[in-house]
Amino acid sequence: MFVFNNIHPATDNVSFQFNGSTDGGSNYNVIKTSTAFTAYHEEADGSASLQFDTGRQLAQSTSYQNLNQNIGNDSDQSFSGTLTIFNPSSSTFVKHYISNINGYHSGDLSINWLISGYFNSTSSLNAVDFKFTSGNIDAGTISLFGIA
Repeated sequence: MFVFNNIHPATDNVSFQFNGSTDGGSNYNVIKTSTAFTAYHEEADGSASLQFDTGRQLAQSTSYQNLNQNIGNDSDQSFSGTLTIFNPSSSTFVKHYISNINGYHSGDLSINWLISGYFNSTSSLNAVDFKFTSGNIDAGTISLFGIA
């Protein structure tokens, strides 16, 4: 399980994403299928929504999986949450994952992203890469916990 704590981007209006590797990080291109939901509420109480997010889902894709979108880089904007990858060392089954992240969107709203899916590979997942769609991580921590 990865825990993201107040991750703040250097660049405004970016998405945080991840991908896995089965070759020790030489390539981050494991095929994934996923689904996504978002729930948000504007700071000014203008609107709120819960919706299926077709723009964040993947279908047998080697692309990076977006875990959120449009994170702001104002001094008080960041996101926190978790990503759990189940049994990544299995050489028998595909590797399922679930992410639950809440963040301060660049449009001044609280937004929650629920992303789940699977790496469609029976090879051991032995490396994970995190990055923003543009720019660097300005602040925050990513912690990794093994769960037995």
